[in-house]
Amino acid sequence: MADLSTKYLGLTLRNPIVIGSSGLTNSVKEIVELDKNGAGAVVLKSIFEEQIILQAEHSMREALAHDLMYAEYSENMDYLDTHLREKELGNYLAMISEAKNKTDIPLIASINAVTSTEWTSFAKRIESAGADALELNIFIMPFNVDKGCEENEQTYYDILKKVKSQVNIPVSVKISPYFSNLGKVVRNLEANGADGVVLFNRFSTPDIDIRNMKVTHGDILSHPSDIANSLRWIAILAKRVNLSLAASTGIHDGEAVIKQLLAGATVTQLTSAIYKHGPSYILDVVKFVNDWMENKGFNYIDQVRGKLSQATTENPNSYERMQFMKYFSDIK
Repeated sequence: MADLSTKYLGLTLRNPIVIGSSGLTNSVKEIVELDKNGAGAVVLKSIFEEQIILQAEHSMREALAHDLMYAEYSENMDYLDTHLREKELGNYLAMISEAKNKTDIPLIASINAVTSTEWTSFAKRIESAGADALELNIFIMPFNVDKGCEENEQTYYDILKKVKSQVNIPVSVKISPYFSNLGKVVRNLEANGADGVVLFNRFSTPDIDIRNMKVTHGDILSHPSDIANSLRWIAILAKRVNLSLAASTGIHDGEAVIKQLLAGATVTQLTSAIYKHGPSYILDVVKFVNDWMENKGFNYIDQVRGKLSQATTENPNSYERMQFMKYFSDIK
């Protein structure tokens, strides 16, 4: 039997199958089930800075509308804001602590951050609750035409540096592909202390219902074809940076896991596939990876990882080519 154990963010995982931050990792019961079915690690459902802020603002508006507080009494607003934050954060910390006592796999907490305010100090309490690592899910939508690329990117570095100043546990950053120079951004994240990056965020996408003339949401779950972008960038970055590389989005089976490992991924994050098939599907994925490795004569994950990265493949241009001219030129 092949040895599937691996190192991610300095943590030892029994295999490279990590369950991504989602509703699948939002309770102790579900986390225990994922552990029993062979997950290498889990990323807890994100606690959203933006959501906490919006909830506090909504509650304060409701209180003002019903004459439950006076606007000029700012200390009342401060109390309400603090109370709501502490309730959300307290529940999250309790889940980490309980899950840590009931599982043996690494637990990676997740913060969905939008600012570099003092709110990032909560990371220290996450560490104290027992989290083994922290994943910062950051996305600053680059739609402001008055802001330069460097200004947007600096927010990522500021959030990372503030969190790293608070904790001793490893910190990864989950990012989008929407950068003018993605490779440079990853290098800068490494320079600012990131222990790993996760490629990529999956977003809520808009759609249009032409029958009812309204804006709707696109597919919530990913498709196997969505693997292409993360596969490209994992392969380009592998062996060019020293931090851990987690591949995310479009990884639906053992074959996809192997592709990402060959490209150079440290681990792969599965979410949509587990929603579709249930936690026991992890065992099928692990078995597929093990059987493939045995069939190819690989004994360890490190023998597979990066074997077809851009830095090692005989055809490195295949990861850079963006046009289809080569493939369509002979079509009559």
